[in-house]
Amino acid sequence: MNHTMNLMKQPAIYLMLALLAASCSNSSSTSTSTESAGVPDTVAQATGDSAQMPKVDGVSGATNVSNPPSFNGVIMMPPQSHVTVTLSMGGSVQEIRVLPGQHVRKGEVILTLANPAFIELQQSYLDAAAQTEYLKKEYERQQKLVSGESASLKRLQQSKADYLSMKSRMEAAAAQLALLGTDTATLSRNGIRTYLDVRAPRNGYVTNMDINAGKYFAAGEPVCDVIDKSAPMLQLTAYEKDLDKLQPGTRFTFNVNGMPDTSFTADLVSVDQMVDNVNRSIKVYARILQANTNFRPGMYVVAKITDKKH
Repeated sequence: MNHTMNLMKQPAIYLMLALLAASCSNSSSTSTSTESAGVPDTVAQATGDSAQMPKVDGVSGATNVSNPPSFNGVIMMPPQSHVTVTLSMGGSVQEIRVLPGQHVRKGEVILTLANPAFIELQQSYLDAAAQTEYLKKEYERQQKLVSGESASLKRLQQSKADYLSMKSRMEAAAAQLALLGTDTATLSRNGIRTYLDVRAPRNGYVTNMDINAGKYFAAGEPVCDVIDKSAPMLQLTAYEKDLDKLQPGTRFTFNVNGMPDTSFTADLVSVDQMVDNVNRSIKVYARILQANTNFRPGMYVVAKITDKKH
């Protein structure tokens, strides 16, 4: 009896297993069908978007749209706007009239020097000028005497030689004083001055001023620089790969370190002809179109090419 009931249960178990397997198969088929149905929509959407989106590099993820090259550099002043004040005669600093960073006008006294040789040079000029005036009159007198046969030709020639010799001494002293910025007409009118004035060679700002009262400077030593900031420029660093983009008139937009919220423009003026052998860089020079009083030589800038002037 037990054996018969066991035989009746086995077909029922097989039937249940068959129904369970069929149910799983239908579920899997439905899921696969659903996913397959969604593929064409996704592909179509991606295809439609690809017509509008830029191509992307599969390795780096970057787009194929190239950005304009960027150049690092500094603000500089043209060589003719940067003057080094060098002494033609040495001396110790007696008085300092200006401070570093102060604006000066051409001819304004920056400092004064004390040197006995300056006094001796003034004396030599005044003596030579006085002797030249006397010898000139003597030479003219001898010319009249010779023409009237009242004097010998020899005395006339000697008088002429003395006059010309003294005149050359006077002119040499005058030339030395001119190099020192001393006007001989003022010297003849007002007499000898004790201290030598060192004057500004042009309008601009005083910088690189490493001086103090009593400090001695030898002839030829620089005492300071005077820079004119009215026409600043950019000195940018470029590389060989960007040379084809750098033509006269190329316009840059640049930002200055410390002034991040303001952009400025500059036009390319020249490209240096020498390539740095170490990093293969080339110096590029551009004229700034909007001068700013806050610009200082050496300020760091970052520039980009915007367009080319026509």
